[in-house]
Amino acid sequence: MLESLRRIVQEVNNAPDLQLALDIIVRRVKQAVGADVCSVYLNDFENHRHVLQASEGLRPDAVGRVRLELGRGLIGLVSERAEPINLDDAANHPRYECIIDTGEERYHGFLGAPIIQNRKVLGVLVLRQRRRRHFGEDEVTFVMTLASQLAGAITFARTSGELARLQDDGIPQRFLPGLAASSGIGIGEAVVVYPPADLNAVPDRRPDDPEVEVHEFRRAVGDVIQDLERFAARTQNHLRAEDMALFDAWRLMLESDTLIDGTLSRIRAGNWAPGALRETITEHARVFDNMDDAYLRERASDVRDLGRCILMHLQNQAAGPVEYAPRTILVGEEISAMQIADVPRERLVGIVSTTGSGASHVGILARGMGIPAAMGVSDLPVSRIEGREMVVDGYRGRVYVSPGPAVRSEYQRLAEDDAALTSELQTLRHLPAETTDGYLVPLYLNTGLVSEARPLGIEESAGVGLYRTELPFIVRDSFPGEGAQMANYRQVLELFAPRPVTIRTLDIGGDKPLPYFPMQEANPFLGWRGIRITLDQPEIFLTQVRAILRAAIGLDNLRLLLPMVSTVGEVDDALLLIRRAHDELLEEGYQVKMPPIGVMIEVPAAVYQTEALARRVDFLSVGTNDLTQYLLAVDRNNPHVAKLYNEYHPAVLRALLQILTGAKLHGREVSVCGEMAGDPLAIFLLLGMGVHSLSMGAGSLLRVKRVIRSISRARAREVLKVALECEDAGAVRRLLLDALDGVGLGALVRPGK
Repeated sequence: MLESLRRIVQEVNNAPDLQLALDIIVRRVKQAVGADVCSVYLNDFENHRHVLQASEGLRPDAVGRVRLELGRGLIGLVSERAEPINLDDAANHPRYECIIDTGEERYHGFLGAPIIQNRKVLGVLVLRQRRRRHFGEDEVTFVMTLASQLAGAITFARTSGELARLQDDGIPQRFLPGLAASSGIGIGEAVVVYPPADLNAVPDRRPDDPEVEVHEFRRAVGDVIQDLERFAARTQNHLRAEDMALFDAWRLMLESDTLIDGTLSRIRAGNWAPGALRETITEHARVFDNMDDAYLRERASDVRDLGRCILMHLQNQAAGPVEYAPRTILVGEEISAMQIADVPRERLVGIVSTTGSGASHVGILARGMGIPAAMGVSDLPVSRIEGREMVVDGYRGRVYVSPGPAVRSEYQRLAEDDAALTSELQTLRHLPAETTDGYLVPLYLNTGLVSEARPLGIEESAGVGLYRTELPFIVRDSFPGEGAQMANYRQVLELFAPRPVTIRTLDIGGDKPLPYFPMQEANPFLGWRGIRITLDQPEIFLTQVRAILRAAIGLDNLRLLLPMVSTVGEVDDALLLIRRAHDELLEEGYQVKMPPIGVMIEVPAAVYQTEALARRVDFLSVGTNDLTQYLLAVDRNNPHVAKLYNEYHPAVLRALLQILTGAKLHGREVSVCGEMAGDPLAIFLLLGMGVHSLSMGAGSLLRVKRVIRSISRARAREVLKVALECEDAGAVRRLLLDALDGVGLGALVRPGK
């Protein structure tokens, strides 16, 4: 049966359309199990019915014509329970309903398996037997496995309109879900892009002359640098200066020791240039892939993009010219920044990728260009949509393929509303983020890209609320020295002076290992990381703190932040080391000053010790992303449990309140620097709690400012009071949506509201 399963799955995956896939399933399953009938019923939720869509054994003219009211009969029971039902004699079951038009009254044995996608039952795969028969456990497992194979095909058929064409009056089209990366509505034609060179296909090969390979590799790197400069020149009229930093980041990665020296050493060790490049890129990308931090994990795609570009020049390939539609929606499994830059700006109206997230370079670039984008649309069959009309809903990360007239008309209206909203938000530039009753809420920027000479959002932000220091360590093949670190920190401190810059000390280890400082742990999320590793390796911590303190000389806008704190002892030890670094520098003649020092509250243990922590430091910063994951025991990057991750969970809200209460006892300010800070819905809660400042990505600054300038703290407290009475996250979200709609700002999170 295992071999039958393998063959059927292969046939279904190769089927060019849904109807053929269904026909293959019913024919082959009937044969494999030895049943008399195999059928597929699809659930039409809009019209409240189950539709017989394919059958082998029932009357052929019943297919597509027989409909059963939703929830009726054994088909309805399987859908309700979302689990298989196996009966010796279906006619004796109280929910059994005989449908004469199918000719099924002659049958007794019954096995119904639900077809499930994302917890939703899309239909039922049914086996019938004339005699009484209880299907075996292996047969049930076999049928359930095949039912799961149909789920993805059915989902795509709904969104593409294929299923609507199969049925008389059609089922309204569905969307393909993804991750919102850049807000806005894009309507246009799909243009599919793909990598021109395949690193994974490169074999190892001994070079005839290693020095020739070295020369060719260096030449290819130089060619890619020229490409970057050319693409940067093409886009400079469409991007602000700070957005252009993305191209600088690529160039810095090209010049990094790890990439260049690693490849050269592999060439000299006996591999030709393409093979050495493949090994280096694989090793470097793996480091990022294994990270929990979404911002850093997305750097893996940047590394692979660079590797493909270098390989293309090594192979003397040139990508053929792409024909871009007047309204192009760029689609791919992994889109690079250069592929985006290659599209004439006036033609690019949307971006869709099956991988990645809003933290990827593609997401950052899309937001900087104002292009609607959806990432992680994993169900999208890229190879089948070239030239199709598409709609990209960048607010919700939704994608529609071949939308019908009603869907297209509605999104055209939403696009017009969105354009009006974007224009309105621009009028808020340089205005204070102040509530209607005069409470000022500074809005800071989260940043940390190694080459961000001018980070996104520099003009609008009150400073930097979180500067990540990990990336300069990761792109090297050894720990950076004090001087190199100081130059990095000085750059950002000078750029924002006199506005404050909060620099977080090194947060590596566990799920963020360095290539030259490897470690293996069974559970990296709870392992040796953050403040734990820097206290165990004080020389690393002291070197970094010395570099940070020296970088702030004469600027006085530094704030120092300690990550992953779980005990007061860690803070005490870190403070001693910081004072030691400070005193050493004074003795050496450097006019350094002791900066304000804070701790990140991102571990539940720290929540319950907020008062003790506040007594020791000058401010607190709440990392809501990690705090939510730890409180709910949910890895939001795990697709099996990601839906359970919710920052509106009552436990998260109560934890935030406890943090603010503990900090208030010692007069300490509390900032929120996780994604919650950039969510317009959450502003009611955070203002109501009394959060002093917010730090977020550049794309959220104006939207959050719009909410703050539209409400009073008194109104925020009223909403918070009701939210704290809610028992689940869904109720909290509905309350916040109503509150946002109440001040006429629903369009910030839902277009057309």
